[in-house]
Amino acid sequence: MTSEAPLIEARSLAKVFHRRRLFAAGATGLRAVDDLDLAIHRGETLGLVGESGCGKTTTGRLLLRLIEPSAGRVMFDGHDLTSLDASAMRRLRRRMQIVFQDPYGSLNPRMTVGETITEAFIIHGIGDRTERQQRLNRLLDRVRMPRTAASRYPHEFSGGQRQRIGIARALALEPQFIVCDEAVSALDVSVQAQIINLLQDLQQDLGLTYLFISHNLAVVRHISTRIAVMYLGRIVEAAQTDALFAHPEHPYTRALLASVPVTHPSHRGRRLRLEGDLPAATAVVRGCRFAGRCPHVEDRCRSVDPELAPRPGGGLVACHRVADRTLPWSATHP
Repeated sequence: MTSEAPLIEARSLAKVFHRRRLFAAGATGLRAVDDLDLAIHRGETLGLVGESGCGKTTTGRLLLRLIEPSAGRVMFDGHDLTSLDASAMRRLRRRMQIVFQDPYGSLNPRMTVGETITEAFIIHGIGDRTERQQRLNRLLDRVRMPRTAASRYPHEFSGGQRQRIGIARALALEPQFIVCDEAVSALDVSVQAQIINLLQDLQQDLGLTYLFISHNLAVVRHISTRIAVMYLGRIVEAAQTDALFAHPEHPYTRALLASVPVTHPSHRGRRLRLEGDLPAATAVVRGCRFAGRCPHVEDRCRSVDPELAPRPGGGLVACHRVADRTLPWSATHP
């Protein structure tokens, strides 16, 4: 891990969505992200994984301040995003962008590709018409789209081409940090590989930093420098990619990795079946979030919240039994 200060960092970040229920007094709060700490360093790709509803997308949008946090801070290159006014935030937005999951729904069907991409130049007052056209041409070249695409509409393209357009739009203001929110999940496997290769080439050429959110562990393993595992709004484990796949420490991480399909029957390992139910979305959970489903749970796990602490071999993990090395696999790990 580099000793350089992170490009972007979340500190005790939380988001509660309040909703009013019919015929019920008051409002209930859904804790999508809860006391989350996360750091992403310049030039790396941090993969963020976890089951549906764990708060991955909310985390990505909180880091960009597309939604306002309920508590905590987001630091971007020394700036506290949560303290900036609208004018200062707009100036800083040029340095951070997002690629959305749905390559069609994220594009305005009434705008041509050229209008979609150059809109960012107009909003931020960049260049005259000639310069904007030159920038547009360079962006289309960079994402390997023909320049003639500028005069066409989103419905005239395939899913992979539309995602390339979305990436070009994200690159328009020359950002440093990009959130890729399930950016390849809606694409065919062969097209996924093309987009992943494009993202990696862009990172190498432009020095980009990514938060890569995905359910696809194989894709995350391929593209990520580090991986953070999220469960019910919290990071439960984070480590270098190879170390995490070779020696997962948290019981949830082990169950998650064991669920990955294998390509040949002889390579099959033992699936880890998780018993128990998830707590209600509005419940206030004491102790470890995973205690209700963990096969290695102890009494202290249900009452004392584990800290995200250094794990054996590097990285971080939030588990009492990893900390005192009483799990069955602890003795075999470095």
